Amino acid sequence: MDVSPRLDLSKIYHNPVFHSHSAVESHHELNRAITEHQLRWGRGEVSTALYRRELNRISMMILSYGAEVEVQPDAFKDFVLVQMPLRGVAEIESDDVPLRLERGEVAVVAPRRSIRLLWQPGCEQLILKIPTELLRQVSCQTCSLSRCPSVATDCRPWIDPVFKIQPGIAAQWQALLQQLLSLLPPNDASQLHPAWLNQFEQTAALFLQAHQPSVLERDTRGGEDLAEVAVSSAMANTRLAKLEDYIRRRLFAPLSLADLAKAAGVSPRTLNVLCHRYRGVAPMILLRNLRLEAARDKLLANPGVSVTEVALEYGFGHLGRFSAYYRERFGELPRQTLLVRH
Repeated sequence: MDVSPRLDLSKIYHNPVFHSHSAVESHHELNRAITEHQLRWGRGEVSTALYRRELNRISMMILSYGAEVEVQPDAFKDFVLVQMPLRGVAEIESDDVPLRLERGEVAVVAPRRSIRLLWQPGCEQLILKIPTELLRQVSCQTCSLSRCPSVATDCRPWIDPVFKIQPGIAAQWQALLQQLLSLLPPNDASQLHPAWLNQFEQTAALFLQAHQPSVLERDTRGGEDLAEVAVSSAMANTRLAKLEDYIRRRLFAPLSLADLAKAAGVSPRTLNVLCHRYRGVAPMILLRNLRLEAARDKLLANPGVSVTEVALEYGFGHLGRFSAYYRERFGELPRQTLLVRH
């Protein structure tokens, strides 16, 4: 598999952090930029280069050492790394789980005890540094517990110590990654609202959470909360169609996840799995999309309508968020729909 040539990495390459032929300087700079670690240099000439851009909370880096190098950082506490070789090969051993990473393959690394990384000579990697807090925010959607702890801060994001993104879903990850790359501003001054960027970062975090081998295996086996997931696709779509009809009859009403699950006749966790599997989004995103579609229909049918009134009518109390969600969904702002159509 080789996905890296199809990614536009120019915005990262245009922001170099440092370049050095000194092993000592390279070690010092990378300690500051990523995390404290030990380095052991091997074959080849030292030619370290680091490029870095920040989205909202996710850091996106391109790193190469030139020479072969063995890296032994401390176990990660506040972040997870996503690594993809752009050139060369890397080997990872995280909590005694070994993995070899070829060009274009993607690994998620989240050690709890120990980690050892071996970069072969000439290896260059794209690295995403994702905060643990971001993963915690989406962990409930892949949690196996039927009841959440009463104190939300007790919830800890769970992730395998290391795993590869499987070939069958690599194209979806690549598309998501390219979207994240496209959101990087041309310079450091972004005009995109951090709250809006956070939605995309949460999508990336949820993708990684949901596609861990342990989660996929657990969902395949089933359990007390997943017994109803093992239904036919026809039955699943029947339940989701019933849910969508329920939503369309209550577009103006405040609805919770519990309300949606009750309407579909399944548990909240089962509904989450069914929505992701057959609609490609979480239940609350499905609700939002149906409201956006209804809002768009009203804008198209009523040339003199107020965008603010439509937003409020369909449950969007914040006009800025409504406009951002609308543009994400339809590729244009609500006012542009009015101008173009009328």
